[in-house]
Amino acid sequence: MSLFLTSESRVTVDEAVRRTREADAPAVLLDVREQREWDAGHAPGAVYAPLSGLVAGAALPEAARARPLVVICRSGQRSQQAAELLVAQGAQVVDVKGGMRAWAAAGYPVVDDHGNSGSIA
Repeated sequence: MSLFLTSESRVTVDEAVRRTREADAPAVLLDVREQREWDAGHAPGAVYAPLSGLVAGAALPEAARARPLVVICRSGQRSQQAAELLVAQGAQVVDVKGGMRAWAAAGYPVVDDHGNSGSIA
C-alpha cells in the first residue's frame, strides 16, 4: 500500500455523505480540525480526532477504529495530512476535497455539540 494518497483518495462532499450512509459498513466521518473549530460547528454524526493529537500519537476514538474513514478538516489540507498518517497505520481512508467549507457550501448541515446550527470557524 502506498503511503501517498492519489486523486482517487480524495472525494467530494456528496461522495463523503454517500460513503457515511452506506448500508453495509458505513464509513466514519472523522473531523481532524482543532477544538475551537469543532466547537463552532461540525457535521452531524462526525467523530472528533484533531490532527495535532493524531500527529502526537493519540489513538483514534473507539467509534472510528477498524472502520473505513472519510477525513474532513476546514479546507482539505489537514485532512490530506491526517489521511496519509492513517493510511500509513493501515486504515482505509479518503479525505474530503474542500473540507467543511465545501460541506457547508453544498448545503449540508453544520451543528454544534448541542445540535444547534453551527458555523465554520
